[in-house]
Amino acid sequence: MLTLPNILTLSRILAVPLLAGFLWWPEWRLGYGIAFALYCLMGITDYFDGYLARAQGTVSKLGVFLDPIADKIMVAAVILILSGRQVIADFHLIAALVILVREIAVSGLREFLGGLQVSLPVSRLAKWKTTLQLAALGLLILSGTLPGWPWMQSVSLAALWVAAGLTLVTGWDYLRVGLKHMDT
Repeated sequence: MLTLPNILTLSRILAVPLLAGFLWWPEWRLGYGIAFALYCLMGITDYFDGYLARAQGTVSKLGVFLDPIADKIMVAAVILILSGRQVIADFHLIAALVILVREIAVSGLREFLGGLQVSLPVSRLAKWKTTLQLAALGLLILSGTLPGWPWMQSVSLAALWVAAGLTLVTGWDYLRVGLKHMDT
């Protein structure tokens, strides 16, 4: 069960508290730099755990279960810390909330459909949504290391809104599929 892809996924989950610790102090530029490097490493492991599992033929039920959870934990932790430290603030919190609500709703939908033996595969658009979410949050972390580049935070927040838009679209797509399997 503990294949290299699963170890990479587990390492992502275990790294979240460390990432949160480095993000806790927004005025600590070095901490944000370390957090950005760690976040990038976590994103790379997200890519490689799936790639290696498919390439080695070691796709496991544990990996299929843990990979989306690791993504959601990482995204939620970064959003919560950045929101709590006012990096994501004011009306930008709406974009962050859209992302969090969708992630929870789709997880619940997957759990419900799993009980009915109905699969809800990840769509290509949902993969792009995740990529944009990760990029937007990564840029927000990076903007904390480069306070002389205020445009970077603006670009990051714009990307967060685009990710929130894709989040709504993919959430609606999943909900439409799920509604077909619910009693009225």
